[in-house]
Amino acid sequence: MMKIKECCISLFAAFGLLFFCLNISAQVPKKIRTIIVDAGHGGSDAGARAENEGSMGSYEKNITLAIANKLVAELKKQLPDTKIVPTRTSDITQPVKEKARIANENHGDLFVCIHADALQLKTGSRIIGYRTQTYTTTRYVGKGKRKKKIVTPHQREVAVRQYFKISTTRKGTSTLIFAARKTGDKIKAMENSDIFFDTEDNDSSLNINYNSPEWKANALLYTQNYFKKSYKLGSLIQDEIANTARENLGVWQRDKGIWVLQATQMPAVLIETGFITTPDDERYLNSEKGQQEIAVAIAKAIIKYKDQVENPKILPQAGNNSSNNY
Repeated sequence: MMKIKECCISLFAAFGLLFFCLNISAQVPKKIRTIIVDAGHGGSDAGARAENEGSMGSYEKNITLAIANKLVAELKKQLPDTKIVPTRTSDITQPVKEKARIANENHGDLFVCIHADALQLKTGSRIIGYRTQTYTTTRYVGKGKRKKKIVTPHQREVAVRQYFKISTTRKGTSTLIFAARKTGDKIKAMENSDIFFDTEDNDSSLNINYNSPEWKANALLYTQNYFKKSYKLGSLIQDEIANTARENLGVWQRDKGIWVLQATQMPAVLIETGFITTPDDERYLNSEKGQQEIAVAIAKAIIKYKDQVENPKILPQAGNNSSNNY
């Protein structure tokens, strides 16, 4: 009986020490040394396409590349001591798993993915003229062997219709993050990618038992921490977008369909810069002014986030009712 009690006490102490160490390490300011910038889609994967009437026929892959390249240039200018890694700089086919691999192998501290949104288009039609249509009617006269079939030709005017895709009216920019309630998926992705937790000397030789309760507890805390940091960055991005007078559509959680948010071992955001199926947004996203404006807004948010991570406010002392805002 005594041995069981001693074992339980030892196990409790071990978990207490684990959570204490994690709590202390979470308070240590982390440097943002590497930022990954991903231009969504590429090559044979064109992404969304503007097929609405009067559109510029835009492909999402081209818009994302143009904005991502401008964002990379802006970050390199504003953060010369930070490593900025683009996943692609030209129109190449790049599977999402390859994008996540690049981010993880470069030990990114942030993953920023650029996309453009689109809505399902409804079909409309209009009359553009009329044409003469010939048709026939059939009747029978007589009975028995004298019964005859009489076919009579007729003509009528019918409308000629033109079909088209109706443009959408939704405008604005939103940011997507991986849903906190799906941390189990993030843990699974981490288990399948030979993750090791950061140490001061970046020791990759750690012998980790992924089935141990200690590792799963550690992984859960890390994924929840990623969510909080992703949400913080997403909020800063949306604030900067709002300062450009664009409509701020907020930060949204997604729990499926976005591999790069699920498989990256770092805080990650995906920015839906605008709607290519809405004429105003499409023109904006294709313009040098619009692309640069969005790139600068995202860069400002990243710089603010980096400053808050590396220079956190002092934690309140015992008895002090003030709160730490970050």
